[in-house]
Amino acid sequence: MSEPLLTVEGLEVRFGKVHAVAGVDLHVGSGEVLAVVGESGSGKTTLGRCVLGLQTPTAGTVTLDGRAVTGVDATLARTVQPVFQDPYSSLDPRWPVARTVREPLDALGIGTPSEREARVAALLDSVGLERGLARRLPRELSGGQRQRVAIAAALAPEPALIVADEPVSALDMLVQAQILNLLSDLRERLGLALLFISHDLGVVRHLADRVAVMYLGRIVEEGSVGDVFADPAHEYTRALLGAQPLVDHLTSHTEP
Repeated sequence: MSEPLLTVEGLEVRFGKVHAVAGVDLHVGSGEVLAVVGESGSGKTTLGRCVLGLQTPTAGTVTLDGRAVTGVDATLARTVQPVFQDPYSSLDPRWPVARTVREPLDALGIGTPSEREARVAALLDSVGLERGLARRLPRELSGGQRQRVAIAAALAPEPALIVADEPVSALDMLVQAQILNLLSDLRERLGLALLFISHDLGVVRHLADRVAVMYLGRIVEEGSVGDVFADPAHEYTRALLGAQPLVDHLTSHTEP
């Protein structure tokens, strides 16, 4: 068996006396989707920030593609990229779509100017956005279109892993399904791995291979989606499954 793309071992993050993350171990293989699910305050976003190099752990290690994650640098940015919850606040309101998508290429010095321009056009195509939107500002786009822009920007440096932190929770149900379908399609086409962070087990059932359930900074249950949904072992997992309706039918329609 090959080494996992992402390995987290003994991860702890303390803020004063509060353990936001308390001894987490997990791994994600190349091309795999691991969903980390838990309610607000469970520690899942802090875990994601550690993987992105945005948060320094109190203890433990994060290893990505054989390299220890100790902070943000160019090598890390080529390997992992984020997609955040709110597609409006995560985009610079002053920048048109093309600049937002091109920014990672500019920052990392990837390609010539003409190559970057061609890459931006290809990225818009890949996330189902018309090229005519390239000059639009975020305020001129719908919520689903803004999240597609954020995904295109994340894909720009061709990362092996995307950390998607609640990427559909700010969207209505139909658009949620469209974005989940897009992520699933990109995973299949590009061989992307995803660390998909959510408070809702329902939205991950059609996307993830495995689920890790976090509660009070710890992973209390982990397993395949089929096993966890069919026979949850922990009472907290059972409560999550019972608390929210499941997304049973995802649509492949593209948002107009």
